[in-house]
Amino acid sequence: MSLHSLVTLVREKSPFYRNLYKNLPSKLPASESELLALLPVIDSAEFWKANSLQDNTLLTAPMNDGIVFKSGGTTGAPKFSVFSRAEWTHFCRTFGRGLTAGGLQEGERVANLFYAGELYASFIFIMKSFEEATKGSLHLPLGGATSPESVLQTIRDLNATTVAGTPTLLVQLAETMVKEGGKAPSLKRLLFGGESLYEDQRERLLEVFPGVTIQSIGYASVDAGLLGYADQTCAPEEHRTFGAETIFEIIDEATGLAIDALGVEGKAFVTYLDRTLMPIVRYPVGDRAVWVEEKGAHADRRFKLLGRSEEAARVGPVSIFYDDVREIFHSAGFSITGFQLITKHFERKDQLVIRLALAHETPAANLVTALLKARPMLKEEAERGNIHLPVFKIVNHSELEKNQRTGKMKRVIDLRQK
Repeated sequence: MSLHSLVTLVREKSPFYRNLYKNLPSKLPASESELLALLPVIDSAEFWKANSLQDNTLLTAPMNDGIVFKSGGTTGAPKFSVFSRAEWTHFCRTFGRGLTAGGLQEGERVANLFYAGELYASFIFIMKSFEEATKGSLHLPLGGATSPESVLQTIRDLNATTVAGTPTLLVQLAETMVKEGGKAPSLKRLLFGGESLYEDQRERLLEVFPGVTIQSIGYASVDAGLLGYADQTCAPEEHRTFGAETIFEIIDEATGLAIDALGVEGKAFVTYLDRTLMPIVRYPVGDRAVWVEEKGAHADRRFKLLGRSEEAARVGPVSIFYDDVREIFHSAGFSITGFQLITKHFERKDQLVIRLALAHETPAANLVTALLKARPMLKEEAERGNIHLPVFKIVNHSELEKNQRTGKMKRVIDLRQK
C-alpha cells in the first residue's frame, strides 16, 4: 500500500488518526516525501491510551480474525497489539525473506529458544517466519523455558546446526556447556534477537562454540512490526530496512526533522505500509540509530542501532518502561522530583541503575522493594544469573543528566555501548 492510501484509510477509519491529522489539508501532496514531512510523529503515551481494550479509538476495524499479543506495560494497563490474519502472514513472510538474506540454508536445523505463552510473540513469530522463508528448514521448537541441559542434549541428538534465542539464553547455554564439559559439534550458527549482544558476550560464545557464526536474527517488535534484517554485509548492530514494506526514519530530537546524513544520531521511527488494522504511521520504535550507508545506495538502506531511546530501558530480556517506573513510585507514595533509567553492562550481564532525586528522604531499600514487587521479572532474572540486581543512586536534582542541545533531562541513558 502507498503512503497516500494508508493516510487516506486511517483518516477515514481510525478516530485517533482522524484527530491527529485534523490539520492536514484535504488534498494531500502528491510527493511521498512531502506528505511524510507533514505527518506528525506519534506520541507513544497517546497511542496506547487510544489503543485500549474498551472503547478503542485506534483500530480501523473490529478484531474478528488474526492474532493478539501483549507488548510491555507493567502498571495495570497492559499494551495489546493485534494483526489481522493476512497481516500476520505478511509480517512473518517478509521477516522470513530477511532470514534468507541473512544466510539461511536449505535444511538448516534450527533450535528455537525464544519465549512462548502469556501472549508473547517471539517464539511463534520466529517459528512462522522460518516456515514462511524462501528456503526450508527443520524447526526444533524448544522454547525459552527449556533447561540448558535439555537444550544441549537435543542439539546433540538431532544435530542442530543453529540456535536462535536471546543473548541472555545463548550465554546461559554456553556456561552450562562449560560446566558439563561437553561439546556441540553440529552447531554452526547462533542467531540472537530481543536484546543487544555485547562484545564480551560475543567473545565468550566464540570461546565456547569455536567457529560458529554469530548474527542478528533480525529486528522487529510486536507493536511496530517489521524494522530490519541483517544480511552478509551487516556488521554487529547493523540492519537493513524493509524498504518495500516500511518507511524507516531517523529523526533529530531537537528539530523534529528526518536525518539523511551518515553518522548523525537520532530516534528511530517507522511507518508500516501494509498494516492497517492497527496502523503504525511514524511510530517511535524506542531505539536510537544512525545511517551507515548513503541514501539511494541500496533499496534497503543500512543503519546501526545505538541503544534504547527514552521510551524504555532494556535490561537483559526485561523491558522497563520509563512511564511505568514513574507510576510505580507514585503508587508507592514516594516523592520523586526526577529520575533517570541507566543501563550498564559488566561481567557479561546487564544492570539497571536508577538515578533519582527525592523531595523527601527515602531509604534505598524501600525503593528496591517497590520496584521488584511491581516488576518481579527483574528479581527472577537476577536469581537465574542472567542480569545484575537493579540499584538506586540518590542524587540532587541538578545532578540529573541533561541534553546539552535542548536542556531537557535525559530519561533513559544507555552506557553499554561505551
